[in-house]
Amino acid sequence: MQAALPRRMGQVGEVVYTSRVRVERLRGPLRRATLPGSSEPVFFGVHNEIADHYGVPRGSEAERTTTIDYLVAAAAG
Repeated sequence: MQAALPRRMGQVGEVVYTSRVRVERLRGPLRRATLPGSSEPVFFGVHNEIADHYGVPRGSEAERTTTIDYLVAAAAG
């Protein structure tokens, strides 16, 4: 493991990666994401209490994993 070199205040390091993700809203809360390294799109929607909050009927086509679920999983991983 390399130690980070000290930086002066206000300096930013070199960009080493740019994520190229595309998210399209299909209808209502239903979204399709294209992610690098994946041949299949990922679909996002709402479920349970989040669906209730937005007035989306449970059991609809939008009942899917939410974007916040993916964020929590990524942060925990």
